[in-house]
Amino acid sequence: MIHVILKKGKEKAVLHKHPWVFSGAIDSVKGKPANGEIVKLIDAKGAFMAYGFYNAQSRVALRLLEWNEDVIIDETWWRKKVAVAVAARSAILEAGKTDTCRLIFSESDYLPGLIVDKYAHHLSLQILTSGIENIKPVIIDELQKLLNPASIFDRSDASSREHEGMAPSFGILAGSQPPELVEVVENGIKYGINIAEGQKSGFYCDQRDNRSIVASYAKGKRVLDCFSYTGGFTLNAFSQSARSVTSVDSSDLAIETLKSNLALNGFAAAEHRAIRSDVNKQLRQFREDEETFDIIILDPPKYAPSRSALDRAARAYKDLNRLAMLILEPGGLLATYSCSGAMDMTTFKQILAWAALDAGKEVQFIHQFCQPADHPVRASFPEGEYLKGLLCRVL
Repeated sequence: MIHVILKKGKEKAVLHKHPWVFSGAIDSVKGKPANGEIVKLIDAKGAFMAYGFYNAQSRVALRLLEWNEDVIIDETWWRKKVAVAVAARSAILEAGKTDTCRLIFSESDYLPGLIVDKYAHHLSLQILTSGIENIKPVIIDELQKLLNPASIFDRSDASSREHEGMAPSFGILAGSQPPELVEVVENGIKYGINIAEGQKSGFYCDQRDNRSIVASYAKGKRVLDCFSYTGGFTLNAFSQSARSVTSVDSSDLAIETLKSNLALNGFAAAEHRAIRSDVNKQLRQFREDEETFDIIILDPPKYAPSRSALDRAARAYKDLNRLAMLILEPGGLLATYSCSGAMDMTTFKQILAWAALDAGKEVQFIHQFCQPADHPVRASFPEGEYLKGLLCRVL
């Protein structure tokens, strides 16, 4: 096995079982490992530290898998990791109530670069690292043995594959072509999921718990759902007897799917308004029209993909939340989120405080949101904690 030698003084993160080793922490490589090949990491004195798969093209040159030198990383090892991750989601999947969740969450499930989402009897898979790409047939076979899905669809079309020297991959891996809209149920609410053309892997199951929490305040309220996508917050608000819901998204496909989801659940279309628009532009329009709401939900895309983008993202978050505060009724609720891993909760609260100051408002934080159990945060990998949010009372 090829040896990769760590620079002196770079041992701490590895000893703490952090799964990433950056290229700058590597002193030398004895041999020429192929991208995705499993190598042995040793310290400057030659002592074993961990096994991981190597990629010379990636800034994260080593993704560590195992810290026990006596363990053999073979097909059985991979199959066990997949089986353990899938079994851990059994409590979430409840017949008649929820049949969709994230089955495998990359590093947090000890499978760096593998994401698998379950949509009823179909699976959507993303492979983002060359090491996982190398053992893809084993992953697919084990998923078939465990779940016998109607299909496994490859959505490995993320730009991050380029950093690993891999081209995008898209299409059926096993089973038959899924229908245009796969019907799933989450917390008793039905959704049509477009696995092939939807954002990411087709759906955002990471907001499952948060949608229910916000909806518990919606009875009799006028709700504005911004970046609504296919209607997760919208449908939950209607399920709890919201007076009306306005949904705003820039995607035609998202708006059309949202409308079909309303019909799927039998919610009255007369109480719903769908607007295809840029959210910031539409918030300004609402203010110009002197239109206000009792509850506003802001679930924007990732504004800070890295720490270098954090300052720019902070300005964007502040302006977005300021605009929302200006069109809330006094005492109204703002449910606001960030899915940027680079944004921590302390900074996010500070941004909300700045937004309130600029809007001439007072804000009380009454609930903190996080990602659900199928998106676990590994103690040695805090980067896995990306979703955060705040429920604010705006005065």
